[in-house]
Amino acid sequence: MVYQFEQTIREVLKDDKLYENYRYRFDYPGDLKSDKVAVVLDRFLRPGDYKALGTEQSDLRLPRSERFWTWRNFFLRLNDVLKVLHPLRIRPTRKRALEEAERWMLERIGQGSDGLAAVYPAMLNCLIALRVLGYSKEHPAYKKAAQDFAGLFVDDPEDFRIQPCLSPIWDTAINLISLAESGLSADNPALCRAAKWLLDKEVRIRGDWAFNNSHPEASGWAFEYNNVYYPDVDDTAMVLMALRLAKPEETWGLEAAFRRALDWQLSFQCRDGGWAAFDKNVTTPWLEDMPFADHNAILDPTCSDLTARTLELLGYINFNPKVRSVRDAIHYLIETQEADGSWYGRWGVNYIYGTWQVLRGLRAIGHDMTQDWILRGRDWLESCQNDDGGWGETCVTYENSAMKGIGKSTASQTAWAIMGICACGDLNRTSIQRGLRFLLSSQKSNGSWDEPEITGTGFPGVFYLKYDMYRQNFPLLALATYVNYRNGFITQPGFYQSSRS
Repeated sequence: MVYQFEQTIREVLKDDKLYENYRYRFDYPGDLKSDKVAVVLDRFLRPGDYKALGTEQSDLRLPRSERFWTWRNFFLRLNDVLKVLHPLRIRPTRKRALEEAERWMLERIGQGSDGLAAVYPAMLNCLIALRVLGYSKEHPAYKKAAQDFAGLFVDDPEDFRIQPCLSPIWDTAINLISLAESGLSADNPALCRAAKWLLDKEVRIRGDWAFNNSHPEASGWAFEYNNVYYPDVDDTAMVLMALRLAKPEETWGLEAAFRRALDWQLSFQCRDGGWAAFDKNVTTPWLEDMPFADHNAILDPTCSDLTARTLELLGYINFNPKVRSVRDAIHYLIETQEADGSWYGRWGVNYIYGTWQVLRGLRAIGHDMTQDWILRGRDWLESCQNDDGGWGETCVTYENSAMKGIGKSTASQTAWAIMGICACGDLNRTSIQRGLRFLLSSQKSNGSWDEPEITGTGFPGVFYLKYDMYRQNFPLLALATYVNYRNGFITQPGFYQSSRS
């Protein structure tokens, strides 16, 4: 059952069950003034002592649906019944279940993982779970978990903050693509080092994804430095697009790795024709009505941006556009287009991100970009261009779609919009020229751009991500894309060409 949940929620759920069982036993000894991990745990478990938000006495339970017969009301009533039965201590399988959860957690914080799922919520809950299970601060498992968690800390003179996760593989892949598309040769030493580093990060174990996907050979890339149980579709597609632009050395085994990872990527196509991030067909809608699914991220639904990015990868390697997998993916994109012509962006903010990626993916796979439904996407992008020539959109669009395409111009979102419109042809369009002028005029003397705004998405409506490299690599990629299109091609040639008929 737990493998029907999205991977991050899966980690948190396992830990929550451990914490719930022993919650009254928790005590954290140590100097809270010097131990930053202890500070985080203490504030998490004793929020009433901090009075920072004014929500300590609020009722945070999920409200019941107005209709009597709904899945949410069923689970809430079932939860009430279980609470009534709780004092009876009828728990024939509790001990075994806790032992299994403990074993599962320890396995996933061991070698090859920088903490449980290498993401803040799961890592914090893991520390709590270990302590309530009786693990001392000196136990090797706890020490590793605490060290991994501390790796998210940013302690500068002005502020102490905690990053939700790290993104080195994602950032490296986009940087490599941007530099290669800008004209750096495939044998450039910097690109070769980056490609070799990425290749060494390939995941070769069958992680949790294997429970829903029977593909026999493990491959793929994760988001973080080390997260072997959870490679994902998005990073794998981006890494493959980067690796194809490198010059392979005979000792690397790059072509075999590329073919292996491509097969792994294709195996994740879901029943509706789209791709999700971590799993295959984890889309059972009633699961989101469970009481602990309070931020609508318990599933791993397919999304337009990941589906289109997979098409972009396939197009660049001359994959046959007539095969069923491609046809199904294009049908999925048609079905998920919004009424105004845009597409929702699951992993970037928001409709600008989704629309750009869909148009770029369709162009790469060789689709006819003059069709009305595609031009409606282009027209939507043009409709929300700002007076300064740029584009911007805020995170509020995930909760209020009426605000889509509205926001202060940012470097990354302007770059996305330019590339989306370029994908439809006619490089002389006023919108493209104005967008290019915005990027060039806002570029700083050292070649960079400023972007304090957040343009990355973690869980919509819950938390968002600020990728510091987005303000650099995407504008560079947009400028390179425009120049390449002007020169008659849509991407630099890569070493790998598909042999599929």
